[in-house]
Amino acid sequence: MKSGPCHSAVLTPGRCLAALLLWSCLGSASAGLFDDEEARKAILDLRQKVETLRGETDQKVAEEARRSGEEAAQLRRSFVDLQNQLETTRADLAKVRGQNEQLVRDLAELQRQNKDAAQAADERLRKLEPVRVTHDGREFLVEPAERRDFDGAMAVFRKGDFAASQTVFVDFLTRYPSSGYRASALFWLGNAQYAIKNYKDAVTNFKALIALAPDHLRTPEAMLAVSNCLLELKDSKAARKALEDLIAAFPASEAAAAAKERLARFK
Repeated sequence: MKSGPCHSAVLTPGRCLAALLLWSCLGSASAGLFDDEEARKAILDLRQKVETLRGETDQKVAEEARRSGEEAAQLRRSFVDLQNQLETTRADLAKVRGQNEQLVRDLAELQRQNKDAAQAADERLRKLEPVRVTHDGREFLVEPAERRDFDGAMAVFRKGDFAASQTVFVDFLTRYPSSGYRASALFWLGNAQYAIKNYKDAVTNFKALIALAPDHLRTPEAMLAVSNCLLELKDSKAARKALEDLIAAFPASEAAAAAKERLARFK
């Protein structure tokens, strides 16, 4: 197979066209068609046109290659920018996710603290709320501090420190004048005063109990104690009268039985 002008590996399409034209013209010249000056001029003109066409083609190819290179570079820059934006977005999402996780932990901790605070507040309120107690056969409401102070006064009495017991019971009655423990406090105060031979004050407090709560569980004992104090004060007549009043008011009580024995000794 013969090689023609268009089979050259270095010819561009434009160059191939020009070569064909030139080949055609040269072929015609060999036949004797271009023997004069006009023919040579035509050949020169054709060559000039071919060169011009080739230059324009090369320029267009170069311009197209330059434009394609710029577009490729722009695409590469756009791709890099997009990659950077994606990385930035990923970092921002990771940061937001971390912040959300911290907020969840903070919220859980706040809820736990609020729960603990509410429980502590409820516990404090329960400690401050009145409680129902039963003492000496009577049921009543007392403040927690009131109950604590009465129990403390009784503890002093049980230790046998009757002088201190007198002080703490007087203080209790002063601070809680309307206490449900009042009748019992008067009874034990009178007993403490009897023990330290403060008979007059003992009589006063036993009688205060009798007047305050005539049906109290300790009232018969208080009436018997009044008689004992009056005997210590050398007032036998008043002591006898106290025994008689006790027997009349509470004939079936243990205190009345003791009063009857003592009355027998008066005769």
